[in-house]
Amino acid sequence: MDGEIAPSRSPLGHLRGALGFCRNGVRQMAKLVLDIALPTLCVACREPVDGAGVCAACWAKLSFIAPPYCPRLGIPFVYDPGPDMLSMEAIADPPAYTRARAAVRYDEVARTLVHALKYQDRTDLAPTMGRWMARAGHELLGGADMLIPVPLHWRRAWRRRYNQSGALAHAIGEASGVKLRGDLLARVRATEQQVGLSRAQRASNVQGAFEVSRERRGEVAGRRVVVIDDVLTSGATLDACARALLRAKAAQVDVLVFARVVDSPKAPI
Repeated sequence: MDGEIAPSRSPLGHLRGALGFCRNGVRQMAKLVLDIALPTLCVACREPVDGAGVCAACWAKLSFIAPPYCPRLGIPFVYDPGPDMLSMEAIADPPAYTRARAAVRYDEVARTLVHALKYQDRTDLAPTMGRWMARAGHELLGGADMLIPVPLHWRRAWRRRYNQSGALAHAIGEASGVKLRGDLLARVRATEQQVGLSRAQRASNVQGAFEVSRERRGEVAGRRVVVIDDVLTSGATLDACARALLRAKAAQVDVLVFARVVDSPKAPI
């Protein structure tokens, strides 16, 4: 209160204050030394950058996907055809999932990020990539009940030690507040790597590979689910996941990925 005289501090209080000041000084000095010795690096090319993320050169190379795009598949259009206009792919071969969105095109820098996260233990990339995905998929996340990452078979999970889709889903959950449920969808059959397979071979490879157990179906039934993965190529894996969730009576399944393959600009129908 005004007019009151603050009580004098005891010698012990002065000592504690001095020790606290010293501890803060040591922490600040350690941080400064660490920043000098290990500067923040670009997540793509590993050149030093100010702050987190990618350097200006790599940022310029990333191709972020923004409207106009197909409302079903998220494939970017070369011009705006108007609302609700579908791509040729969505009409010719509609997927089991309702909508797909991707943060970036799968190009040189995006491939570097994905491969580093997936094969080089660069789990530190997941928060940045996940934030980009959360922005790209905001319309999906707004009404979602849960995030489900594409699961690995237990043998592959044991070899790799972590699931890159789970790391991305965790970051998206942190950014969006949508609950992560990595325990509901299981990969019940080991599959070959999809790389190098044709579109038909990819679909056959993952057929029947995913399942929601009978005991867990009640936790999926009636829910709006967003399936998370790193890359959308043919869509076969994500389609198989969506079918498994729909068999468990999910109300709706959407898909959110970091990058999607875009073959060439095509006019909508």
